[in-house]
Amino acid sequence: MAAARIFMAIAAIFGGLGVAAGAFASHSLKAYLSKRSLEIFATGARYQMYHALALLFVALLLAQIELPNPPTLVASGISFIVGIVLFSGSLYALSLTGIQELGIVAPIGGIVLIVGWGCLAAAALSFK
Repeated sequence: MAAARIFMAIAAIFGGLGVAAGAFASHSLKAYLSKRSLEIFATGARYQMYHALALLFVALLLAQIELPNPPTLVASGISFIVGIVLFSGSLYALSLTGIQELGIVAPIGGIVLIVGWGCLAAAALSFK
């Protein structure tokens, strides 16, 4: 049950920050960033929001399951958190700084997000 509360709180924070990032990009950053950098930033915000919702879904599933929590479901939530930080965070940093080397982190974050979906699938298949 503790994992459900933690994941739900983090999902809400990521969701709110995703909305803020999208608004920040469309209202404040247009004057400072190139069109390409804005697209990169928007991709980070979009994927952050998608996966905040996925994390919320995991939290709601965990809240419905009696203890112990399925390890694959917990791994899914952790993967979504780490993936958001790596994927979206690197895209935000890349777009704001222009440091191209930061782009190498995004695929790692993307892989972690995919692992999260795989863990969610494994958890679903293990439900009785």
